[in-house]
Amino acid sequence: MTAPTLSLVIPIYNEAETIPELGRRLKALLKRLKEPTEVILVNDGSHDDSLPLLVDLNRRDPRFKVVNLSRNFGHQLAITAGMDLASGEAVIVMDADLQDPPEVVTQLVRRWREGYQIVHAVRRERRGETWFKRWTAHLFYRFLQSMANVDLIADAGDFRLIDRQALEALRSLRESNRYVRGMVSWLGFRQTTVEYVREERFAGTTKYPLRKMLRFATDALISFSNVPLRFALNIGFVFAALSFLGGLLAIGLKLAGAFTIPGWVSIVVGVTFVGGVQLFILGVMGEYLGRIYEQVKARPLYIVSDLHGSFDTLLSVPRAVVTPPAGAPAPIHDRAR
Repeated sequence: MTAPTLSLVIPIYNEAETIPELGRRLKALLKRLKEPTEVILVNDGSHDDSLPLLVDLNRRDPRFKVVNLSRNFGHQLAITAGMDLASGEAVIVMDADLQDPPEVVTQLVRRWREGYQIVHAVRRERRGETWFKRWTAHLFYRFLQSMANVDLIADAGDFRLIDRQALEALRSLRESNRYVRGMVSWLGFRQTTVEYVREERFAGTTKYPLRKMLRFATDALISFSNVPLRFALNIGFVFAALSFLGGLLAIGLKLAGAFTIPGWVSIVVGVTFVGGVQLFILGVMGEYLGRIYEQVKARPLYIVSDLHGSFDTLLSVPRAVVTPPAGAPAPIHDRAR
């Protein structure tokens, strides 16, 4: 098989209803693309029929390659695994639910051919999403952009093209709590955008409920901003100053003879409020400390239980455990460093 010029990386989690249509539209896309292309489908611990359907795609067309993770590691690590094992000169990441139309890939490739190394697909319109999802997403991207120490692309998800030079730089970033879209923006290089209409989910339900969205937002904020720490520090200074001024006021009232027995309500409210502020500050510090702890452990980012297809980059995957492709004669040693 000719070495691929393009690699499509698609994380999969319980998308059995979508996979047949995804395969059909991807095959139509491969016919339109002039460059040799591989499709890397990363099964992120699905517990429906996604894996058998993906393996069948590989059996019918060797351009479709399957990476089966040993369990559900999460969307960002599934993307990481796919990019680690991609061998194309440019890698395009997209979701499997067909909200990211495969047809937009041709526009991303066109901009890459013009000399850009990273091409972000920016959502001009978000169809099929509730007003709450659109509103919170709008606020989140603007809020993060104002607080982060890197220029982030508003309304850009993980649908993007990254060329090989930028990808090798990204692969060297092996932090445990990953916000890939922020990491890509941090890289620099020549970046541009392509606008598209984000379609409704083809089938199934969203894999990002409110709980996961909040965790994702926390990872993004803490990974690219120390503003929460400075905010906690400022709160500490404010309450220390208020306490000092309150003490001076109490002394002044006592000396003036205007001091009265304080009410227990004010004491209880003051103590509980300050205690809540202290717990908030400890929580913020704990989030940063927890990420240091995860990073220091240096566990593998993900574990691949089996591979279906031919992969050329297995010997250079850092902080990962990768087993051999199905039918390979010898195991590939762990690379968790």
